[in-house]
Amino acid sequence: METTAVDDVTQLSHAMQLGDVTQLSDATHAASAREPASAPLPMAAPTPMAAPTPMAAPTPVSAPTPVSAPTPVSASKLLPLAASPSMPADTSADTLAPPAMPDFSRFAHTFHSIVSAISRVILGKDDVIEKVVTALFAGGHVLLEDTPGTGKTQLALGLAHSLSSSFARIQFTPDLLPSDVIGVTIYDQKDSRFTFRKGPVFASIVLADEINRASPKTQSALLEVMEEGKITVDGVSHPVEQPFMVIATQNPTELIGTYRLPEAQLDRFLLKTSIGPPDHATSMKILRKAHVLRDTEDILPAVSGDEILALRQSLSAVFIADSILEYITRVVEATRHNDDVALGVSVRGALALMKCATVHAVAQGRGYVIPDDVITFAGAALAHRLTLTPDALFAQKRPEKVIEEILDTVVAPQNSSSLRGSS
Repeated sequence: METTAVDDVTQLSHAMQLGDVTQLSDATHAASAREPASAPLPMAAPTPMAAPTPMAAPTPVSAPTPVSAPTPVSASKLLPLAASPSMPADTSADTLAPPAMPDFSRFAHTFHSIVSAISRVILGKDDVIEKVVTALFAGGHVLLEDTPGTGKTQLALGLAHSLSSSFARIQFTPDLLPSDVIGVTIYDQKDSRFTFRKGPVFASIVLADEINRASPKTQSALLEVMEEGKITVDGVSHPVEQPFMVIATQNPTELIGTYRLPEAQLDRFLLKTSIGPPDHATSMKILRKAHVLRDTEDILPAVSGDEILALRQSLSAVFIADSILEYITRVVEATRHNDDVALGVSVRGALALMKCATVHAVAQGRGYVIPDDVITFAGAALAHRLTLTPDALFAQKRPEKVIEEILDTVVAPQNSSSLRGSS
């Protein structure tokens, strides 16, 4: 009985184990059977379609961060853009802003410093002083024609002492020889050779006092040096000191013992002007301060010769509109077709007027020329170059009056932005 019971337990245990195995197998089969049904998971495998994440790679689109890089948009970066051929600059004649010009303040300051220094000894004649200083900066020469006692020599001495350059005075007389002016070649016995001894004309500022009292032969000794800045003696050229300027004086009333300057000599002078008597108020001031008025020797140099030469170079940057050049040309041409004029103004006269107008513009602090600059100097730069007809001389007409009439006839260009240039 016991054996039977044990067998039953054993069988039961085997059965249970078999059932478990069977159930486990069935469960495994069932699980494996279900797998094909969930196999649609491979369809989710299109996760590679999620690979469009590379489309998110357009994060480089945010790379426009370089676009914000324009923060370094400095003025230096903008310049090349303006110069880009794809972005042409505005060349309109109506542009108000002038082209980039150098600063002329130093020129104007130096100019007025010289005028101020001279005006301490020549009272009430600032306009005449400015014309003489203008000729200095323009590289020309001045003829002062006036009656005795008006301050011609004082003005020349004042200009000479306002510069730290050499100065020489030549008193022209009928017996003055050309060699007394330009120099002479002498034989040096010590060295057994000829040497050239320079005359007074080799100074930087030369005062030719009463130039019309010398003979035409002596007057002609100045022709070469006034035009070319050099002296030729015995076939050898000798340059003169720069800046070089001749200030000549003459008395228009005393004609006895004088020699009229020929047209070729007059044409060498950039300007011809006169000082004239002072007005009443200035005359009273001169009398009150007669004992304290400074002598020309007391004038301290305001500028050196090298500075004058350096400032002259800056004049090339001044803008002159074609309308201004046309105006100057028409004024000069009008002198050649005037009924009162036998011989009109040459091209040298036109150049002289342009130079004076340029210096005057810069002295006023402008980097461009306007019609008023031309009108201001037309009389001083052109009148002495005219030769009037006998009828005009008989009618006692003066060259200055002819220039005034021409200025009234020739239409000046309007002051507009086109005169200042364009950017």
